[in-house]
Amino acid sequence: MDLPSITVISAQSETIHRTARDTSSFLHSVSKLQPPATGAACAARVAFEGEGRTSECDAQQFKIFIGYDPREDLAFEVCRHSLLKRSTIPVEVIPIRQPDLRRDGLYWRDRGPTESTEFSFTRFLTPYLAGFTGWAMFVDCDFLYTADIKELTALIDDRYAVMCVKHEYAPKESTKMDGAVQTVYPRKNWSSMVLYNCGHPKNRVLTPDLVSSQTGAYLHRFMWLDDDEIGEIPFVWNYLVGHNRVDENDREGTYPRAVHYTMGGPWFDGWKDCEFAELWVGEMEEYLKERQQKKTAEAVV
Repeated sequence: MDLPSITVISAQSETIHRTARDTSSFLHSVSKLQPPATGAACAARVAFEGEGRTSECDAQQFKIFIGYDPREDLAFEVCRHSLLKRSTIPVEVIPIRQPDLRRDGLYWRDRGPTESTEFSFTRFLTPYLAGFTGWAMFVDCDFLYTADIKELTALIDDRYAVMCVKHEYAPKESTKMDGAVQTVYPRKNWSSMVLYNCGHPKNRVLTPDLVSSQTGAYLHRFMWLDDDEIGEIPFVWNYLVGHNRVDENDREGTYPRAVHYTMGGPWFDGWKDCEFAELWVGEMEEYLKERQQKKTAEAVV
């Protein structure tokens, strides 16, 4: 089927879910951010428990930063929709838009030839944008969530500075998506979905100055951290299409909670028939239907 080209629309105004259609006002609020004192806590927090571990997460909203690229606007909207649709905890979805960051003086490095998206490096501003407080998540826009994000927050462990899926991934292809250059490096795809302990002292180095100047190797390999400060998440929360596999003898343990179309998704012509394409298309159709219903309702009013 032909996939429509759309622009970002206003987020749904729900009591428990709030998203940011435009990052302008949000970025203005952090452009003059003064880092809080080490160990500063959220004003209101709630404990999440999982597998015998406990952690603290913002009691009002869990911030989820999604990398935004204008070429993948529809992918962003579908990712956002899949998160909000299934979440049973309060979340705030915030697109990381490079032009807004540049305008507000939070990012200024030149784009290099190996940067396949506009958020290749801006993703590492997540702790800064979250005010170096609490836990927050960054995720690429080419994800589709099939499970409640509450299940992921239950894995949060305050012992770690970051938590991610520790893939052993070395793609053989030389290009991905719409002809973007494919690069191979240690810890590839670790940074595509990260839970950040934003108040951890080690993460306070992730300032606009550092993110705008440090090498890709330093950032994508988490070189500001020691290995034992990087916690591990089950691969089902960053299931790489074409790399990971569902074990039919253990579907519960291996079926993706979050599908990552890392090589390219159904919104690109060359990837319309990729694994789990039908899940993404179904989510897209539901999103577009809801979008049209909202526009119709607004027109009536």
